[in-house]
Amino acid sequence: MSTLLTLIAVNDDLGKRILKEVSRSFYLTLRLLPREMREAASLGYLLARTSDTIADTEGVPVEERLSLLGAFAESVGVGAALPAWPERMLEAATAGEAAMLARAPGILGWLERTEARQAGLVREVVTIIISGQSLDLTRFSGAGKELPVALMDAEELDDYTWRVAGCVGAFWTKLGFLTLGDRYSSAGEAELLGRGISYGKGLQLVNILRDLPEDLANGRCYLPVADPFDPEALMREYRIWHRQAVEWTGQGIGYASTLRLRRLRAASVLPALIAEETLELLDGKMVHGRVKVPRITVHRLLVEALLF
Repeated sequence: MSTLLTLIAVNDDLGKRILKEVSRSFYLTLRLLPREMREAASLGYLLARTSDTIADTEGVPVEERLSLLGAFAESVGVGAALPAWPERMLEAATAGEAAMLARAPGILGWLERTEARQAGLVREVVTIIISGQSLDLTRFSGAGKELPVALMDAEELDDYTWRVAGCVGAFWTKLGFLTLGDRYSSAGEAELLGRGISYGKGLQLVNILRDLPEDLANGRCYLPVADPFDPEALMREYRIWHRQAVEWTGQGIGYASTLRLRRLRAASVLPALIAEETLELLDGKMVHGRVKVPRITVHRLLVEALLF
């Protein structure tokens, strides 16, 4: 019994303290989830956040990051040994990220202790996310401010948004039906899978539109344009994908409206409400400087989500 209590305490520490350190906003969403879904969702987020830290550490050469991502994917997928984190990565990490990297063995141990079907869903979604992160590093490996690289077409953008976020909508849906059954939604699983995927892709599109000036400054263009230096072509694509982001994030409202539990509806709709606010701030134009929904607005949206 003491061993069981110790494991529960370890899981709780990882799912609260470490998670809160690396994502204060998404932490709120996860804490709203029903207990049945919360553990696997929190675990999946920590693993994806770890791989994101690996992919985003620019002080580490691209080839080394790709190797680390591959090794980490093996650790998640088949329980292979964790790679050693480079000192440069630990030095560049925030305090929360450093704590997360240090606790990576414990996070993987948590995965091993998770119920088999839920662990399978976690492994599936994290593997897809890592494939998107690896593709991203490879695609932009030679990019720079003077020689920007853009996605080739709408199919490439759709594929990217699926790999890094649409798959999360699928994971959330599968986990909900697995753990809650008929208590999850008044809609069928197939219908919600489609909505969830669109919702996830929409949230990633919001990030792409918000971060476009910063990405362009680093030679990355996630919008499919022949010439990222052509402002008219860039803004045409921007407006097209802004409309698509409005449509896809709107799927999140419809998705949440089918859910049976109040806290679950709140957890599911909150990112859509924040995304809508962000899209209004962008208002179909490329905004230089970080666009961020004010904290007081987030608190208001949290109340709206709970009343949804």
